[in-house]
Amino acid sequence: MKIALVHKRLDLRGGTERDLYHTAEGLRDLGHEVHLFCAEFAVPPPEGATGHKIPSLPLGRTARLWSFAFLAPRAILRHRCDVTVGFGRMACQDIVRSGGGSHRVFLEKMVQVEGVLRRLWHRVSVYHRSVLAVERLQYSSGNYKKILAVSREVKREIMATYHVPEEKIAVLYNGVDHERFHPRNRGRSRERVRAQWGILPEAPVVLFVGSGFKRKGLDRLLAIWESPGLSGIYLLVVGGDAHWSQYSSRAKTKAQGRIVFTGRQSQVEDYYGAADLLVLPAFQEAFGNVILEALASGLPVITTRAVGAAEILSGELEMGILANPDRPSEIEAKILCMLDPERWSSLSEQARKLGEKYSWKNHFRELEGCLLEVAEESLREALS
Repeated sequence: MKIALVHKRLDLRGGTERDLYHTAEGLRDLGHEVHLFCAEFAVPPPEGATGHKIPSLPLGRTARLWSFAFLAPRAILRHRCDVTVGFGRMACQDIVRSGGGSHRVFLEKMVQVEGVLRRLWHRVSVYHRSVLAVERLQYSSGNYKKILAVSREVKREIMATYHVPEEKIAVLYNGVDHERFHPRNRGRSRERVRAQWGILPEAPVVLFVGSGFKRKGLDRLLAIWESPGLSGIYLLVVGGDAHWSQYSSRAKTKAQGRIVFTGRQSQVEDYYGAADLLVLPAFQEAFGNVILEALASGLPVITTRAVGAAEILSGELEMGILANPDRPSEIEAKILCMLDPERWSSLSEQARKLGEKYSWKNHFRELEGCLLEVAEESLREALS
């Protein structure tokens, strides 16, 4: 097949941008002709894939949003692709890949984090109103043939918000690189990473990975780290944020230096190897690739039901789902439970086995089947 993959930006930073890049690689490796249509190329397209730059109006993000939404479909038509997969917001495409869920639901959840003033800003913001308008358009009947949701929760959001028929939405979980994220990293990088950041060799380490600290619940962790019950346990924060320096400065005065901010790390797999537990107490996260990365690395996880990847947790690992993430005592109790030396080895083995079920290879095979189905539907429509 000749496949068009579309998003405003190709990059290796940001979850959707990385997923776009890996999807181009995966479909290329299955023998398909892959074309990437983007307004920006922060990195070159993967070898074997063809890049096409979509023009957009350089007059602010609202103008860029609208221009890309309507110019991208026109540009793709000229290349006569068999199927088009939109990773962002476009007026129309064959398949909408919803990696972030509904923007309307996202704004509603962010009010929990940022308060009523943020709600008022969302209502008057021309940009957010424009995003909602484009989103309504792309989920309108006739502007798509299929929607791919990264979790059952995202599927429910789209059905409830835009009244999309259930049969039009398929759930396709993300995959993880089982070789890059592997328990063997504990032996390979644990000592080095801990020494680099002044973490005691035998101390338990809780890992937080991500950008957008407030949305992903870092404040919930920082609020409990001076608790006597967590004395001796380190919190290792990997990732960037617009307010990184404020978070880092505040942490220096707390918990006797047991909170470590590393910033963004290109070899994040080493940090999973240095840790004992991943905690992602997020307010909103459509999927959460870090959950899969932790599981594949043999780390138990603690998270919330607002994180799509929580759906895949099973067996004893379900203990890691917080019933009330705003209750500090519950987060602390879960951390101590999951770090218990008598159960940690069993949890680690279960984590790795569960992570192994979600390979990128299986993901791309399922995706290929969906693309073939939609391409055949388009061909039948063209011939009828």
